[in-house]
Amino acid sequence: MENLEKLMEVAKTNVGFLLLSVTIVAIIVGAAYAAERVIRKKIGLDKRRGKQSVRSMVIIAVLSTIAVVLMLFEFPLWFAPGFYKLDFSELPVVIGAFTLGPVAGITIELIKIVLNLLLNGTTTAFVGEFANFLMGCVFIIPASFFYFLRKSKKNAVIGLLVGTVIATLTGCFLNAFVLLPKYSEAFHIPIEAFIAQGTEKISAIKGMFTFVVLAVAPFNLLKYALVSLITILIYKNISKILKGDYKD
Repeated sequence: MENLEKLMEVAKTNVGFLLLSVTIVAIIVGAAYAAERVIRKKIGLDKRRGKQSVRSMVIIAVLSTIAVVLMLFEFPLWFAPGFYKLDFSELPVVIGAFTLGPVAGITIELIKIVLNLLLNGTTTAFVGEFANFLMGCVFIIPASFFYFLRKSKKNAVIGLLVGTVIATLTGCFLNAFVLLPKYSEAFHIPIEAFIAQGTEKISAIKGMFTFVVLAVAPFNLLKYALVSLITILIYKNISKILKGDYKD
């Protein structure tokens, strides 16, 4: 209850950003839903109903819970400023997207963020949470679409590689033009202060360009590459359990 009250207070001071965030979320969900319907129709995959729909809801709930727990275990990397922390909460998200489709993956991503906000509140005026959601979607949408077109290990690898590259490039753009400026505005801290934290880690960082190239890009590349690698290693066995066709 206390967290909810604090969230409402922060929301009142950041209404414009929240409205923009909600609009972008709606666009992402709508576009992914439309694209998934086209793909399902193209490959002749009917929507699951009845017991399968119940199973899908259970899978989404379980994976969302796991994602929230994994989000609690985060750690900084030696080459990036301390406010960039690595976690593996995207792992259950991409597994859900591979199992049930891109829209399910986005749903798990959204539930993860909402539950984390309700449990832990926000220390970033919602900017960090929005970035986490957006980056997660940028990663899982191309990865799961490639996999859904033809479910094979090769397509899974291609999709994850494409998702990793797109997420890395998007992270650079977002940090330079949206996130760091918004952090600066929300907390009344000059952007130069964030860049200075990067310089403490890597002396070659002198400005925004070198900051995103030497800190942001490697951070996201490593994060999504690790998530991709773990997904490839465990997905086959995990999917059997989730789909209910696991045999000893």
